[in-house]
Amino acid sequence: MALAVASGSELRAQDAATRLLAFAVEPGCVPAQAFAGVLAQFGTLCLPAPELQRLAERHFPDAVALVVHLDMGLPKALRQRLDEVDDVRELLLEFRRPASQDATWLASAVAVGCLGDNHLWQDLGLPHRQALSQLLREHFPALCERNTGDMKWKKFLYKQLCERAAVQCRAPSCAVCSDYGFCFGPEEGPTRPVRG
Repeated sequence: MALAVASGSELRAQDAATRLLAFAVEPGCVPAQAFAGVLAQFGTLCLPAPELQRLAERHFPDAVALVVHLDMGLPKALRQRLDEVDDVRELLLEFRRPASQDATWLASAVAVGCLGDNHLWQDLGLPHRQALSQLLREHFPALCERNTGDMKWKKFLYKQLCERAAVQCRAPSCAVCSDYGFCFGPEEGPTRPVRG
């Protein structure tokens, strides 16, 4: 097994997420981990200020000011991709579990996480892919049911957007696509420290 070395920015994001999770009502709560991970990695959850305040009061009541302070908006390099955040968020909101306030906030966090270069579970600051699958099944169950082939989540979300826009993938079916290995199969990479 190869030793993965985290970059300086990844270490800073992990440190910020760990510090924020120390204030979480439930540090082992997967949504709280995702909120802390995205906020630390991307500098925003792309939520309106009143929603960010409510999220902080629910999950990080002793660190509301810290959560608000950390949310500085998308980095300049990612601002031109804000339409992607909106599209993914709208997709997730359509399939959210209606009674779940966390689902509304998670739609935004997952959409921001999709801007990252790693597997989605890594960009959300989660310890493994199963945590992401659990989060999505709990808060967006009808959407998860569509992922019948266990496609990687980020690829799956973007494929759903392509289908909505009637944009065809390069191959007539996933089974014959030359990119099959990029969309399906194991998601390996350095695991984040388990929090809580």
